Amino acid sequence: MSLRRRDTIALERYRLLCDRIAEFTAVDLNETAQDKKRRIENLQKDYRAFTRYYFPHYCRDAESGRPIESANFHVKAANQVRLNPTVRLVAMWARAHAKSTHFNIMIPMWIMYQDLTKPLVMVLVGKGYDSAKTLLSDIQAEFTENKLLQHDIGCLMSQGNWEEGRFATKNGCAFFALGRGQSPRGLRYRSSRPNYVVMDDVDDDELVRNPDRVRKAYDWALQALMGCMDMGRGRFTVVGNKIATDSLISRFTENIKFDCIRINALDSKGRPSWPEKYTAKQINELIETIGHRRASAEMFNEPIVEGSVFKQEWIQYTEVLSYPKYEYTVSYCDPSFKNTSTSDYKAIVTIGKTGTELHIIHCFVRKCSINELVRHWYGFHESLHGRAIIDYFMEANFIQDLIFDEFVREGVERGYQLPLRKDNRSKPDKFARIEAISPLFERGFVKINRDLKNTEDCKQLVDQLLSFEKGSRVHDDGPDALEGAIFILNQRTKRRADAVRSGKYLKSDRRRM
Repeated sequence: MSLRRRDTIALERYRLLCDRIAEFTAVDLNETAQDKKRRIENLQKDYRAFTRYYFPHYCRDAESGRPIESANFHVKAANQVRLNPTVRLVAMWARAHAKSTHFNIMIPMWIMYQDLTKPLVMVLVGKGYDSAKTLLSDIQAEFTENKLLQHDIGCLMSQGNWEEGRFATKNGCAFFALGRGQSPRGLRYRSSRPNYVVMDDVDDDELVRNPDRVRKAYDWALQALMGCMDMGRGRFTVVGNKIATDSLISRFTENIKFDCIRINALDSKGRPSWPEKYTAKQINELIETIGHRRASAEMFNEPIVEGSVFKQEWIQYTEVLSYPKYEYTVSYCDPSFKNTSTSDYKAIVTIGKTGTELHIIHCFVRKCSINELVRHWYGFHESLHGRAIIDYFMEANFIQDLIFDEFVREGVERGYQLPLRKDNRSKPDKFARIEAISPLFERGFVKINRDLKNTEDCKQLVDQLLSFEKGSRVHDDGPDALEGAIFILNQRTKRRADAVRSGKYLKSDRRRM
């Protein structure tokens, strides 16, 4: 994109933002001077009220227009920055949780709002200088167009424009844009050095692929950027989400001199961290759309390197055989632990063995209730119309659990019971079990029914395989069911081989093994 084209787009964005700010910040001219004084004193102490009053254009849902309050973690971060003039803070927040809005606009405005005689000299660092200028223009637009602010603190805009990446106010505050790695040496306004620095989303996919570049950028931030402050005195903040194991934000979180406020889209109990804006259903639907591997980095600050155990190139598809042509067919279910839970995935994987190959004929990997899982498995069994003999397995612990009652009730309604068998083994560590089947994928022994390739169940199974990693909290119910099916098939094959070696095996006995 040409420089002129980029500037035209940025200017149009700036104009639209100015129009929106002017539209939403009408002043109440009936307010008395005494009421105004009390209101300002309250807003100096109450960050949530401050954002609600002065920034209604940000504190509302873009689609519905309903008001949205700042979250508790927004308030916590703002108070921490305001109360500590030498704060070192990492805000590692999920995407779309208003990192830039608060740290680039509302928090510096709130700090300045406390005492207009104390100059705020802010440096906003972006991935590049152009992106930093665009980010800086957002706070500049507040000075020029926010009628509520102008009514209370006066028109402070003094000099500068959106193209320059720097501007100053009449009360001695100054604001500078800086690109990552750009020299900040000598940066000051009049006699004041920078005292508020924010590094906003300075990680990108290209940078984090090169550890040497990450190291150099981190050194620059601590040496040159922090050095532009007065002996390091001032507020230094880093905001973003953790998109890679080795990244700028991950290095800052490991620095013991920095506090970290980590916010994931959902907390440990599956509740939204920003319930004023998002519902758990909305977040889970987005996770389903983009997949767990991507959501892990963007929404949960847990980047997973694709292929750390299973690699994309190992995922193969094939045309499956008719059921009678398989030596053995096993359908294995992992129903998750809670009878009524819809927060975990329920998984069924059906595998047929032919020679050295294992074909994933059918799979069901969904976030659903136990009732839906049971109905699906019965429905799958009935779809065979007696054309195949399949061994249905589930871990013995589940069969002893209340979960099994759902299978019994469904069977009573249908007039027959699904012939479930128990997997009685004492299972070793889950990671070790699932990792142990990865060589089967690498050597091309496991292949997936090509007719499943574009189904949501298959996509979820593949995504969980590629996301599988030691210590990860990403769902692994699909791989767990897959491992169970492969284990049972291997046991069947081993028993037959033992029988053949002992001379006891007959072809007619095949299905009994």
